[in-house]
Amino acid sequence: MKGSLRGVVALAVVVLTLQLVRPGITAKPASAELQVPHNVREILDRSCYSCHSDQRRLSRFDQIVPAYWLVRHDVLKAREHLDFSTLGAQPVAAQKAALYEAVNMVRLGAMPLPQFTMVHQDAKVSQEEIRTLESYLAPWSTSHQSTEADAGAGRAATVSLTNVKPEFNGLPMDPDFENWKPISTTDRGDNNSLRLIVANDVAFRAAQSGNLSPWPNGSRLAKIAWQQELGPDGLIHPGRFIQVELILKDASGYKKTAGWGWGRWRGLELHPYGHDSSFVNECTGCHMPIRGNDFVYTLPITTAQLAGVEVINRRAAALPPDLRYQPLGWNAITIYV
Repeated sequence: MKGSLRGVVALAVVVLTLQLVRPGITAKPASAELQVPHNVREILDRSCYSCHSDQRRLSRFDQIVPAYWLVRHDVLKAREHLDFSTLGAQPVAAQKAALYEAVNMVRLGAMPLPQFTMVHQDAKVSQEEIRTLESYLAPWSTSHQSTEADAGAGRAATVSLTNVKPEFNGLPMDPDFENWKPISTTDRGDNNSLRLIVANDVAFRAAQSGNLSPWPNGSRLAKIAWQQELGPDGLIHPGRFIQVELILKDASGYKKTAGWGWGRWRGLELHPYGHDSSFVNECTGCHMPIRGNDFVYTLPITTAQLAGVEVINRRAAALPPDLRYQPLGWNAITIYV
């Protein structure tokens, strides 16, 4: 009995001693807070600010080590990805883009972190609140109208694809992406852009066969984005070129970045995105909710037969097999809505 008592006392001493091992969590006033309507701010304040702001908000059970260590790690990591206390310093378009990605995380159930909402029930975001956030972003409500600035950007000097600088993480531009085959298209309503997704031969064959979970090494995908432009025919056409994003599958070579090499080049001069290699954190963070799809958002259009896996779009490929030509093997010359 005495031995058991000594064990309990020793454990209590260890637990109390560990409470002294408490590295700090920096707290400071917001320097450039995101300016949004009151109803949107209420949702963000309750569900996001505990981790994604410079405020220090810990509940009583968050203060107890070792829970404190886990909370501190999550808070510091969250601030690196998105900090609502400083987001207001970014251009309006960048603010909305960051909020769009945050809402997408919530919609897909990746945020707030499930382990966080288990003990912070009030941080959960309801479907009605998601609709409130979406309404503020007002996606797909208007089409982009070309401006003189856009036209000027379209006439900017271009650079040869063979002379494009590598991304800050070392990923080189692949000048052959212009010859790859399309596997899907998407659009972003919050920033009025159109995107064409093309694949190299390895990725295209994988899409045809359904070998996408995971994608095979050597797969390369490119997402080419243009600003939307409303034409006189009532259709939305590609306007000003925005950027091209490339990803390269190499499970071992890029083990630390979800098995993919990531790159983005902006404007007609194709400047590498970001300031240093840390830009990759944006990529992996944004794609984290669809890690079950090998971190690829795109649902390739394919006739492949797959059961119970949400990685392909067969409905868009529901074509009669006796067609003389199969469009899935064609190259693209334009897209429109």
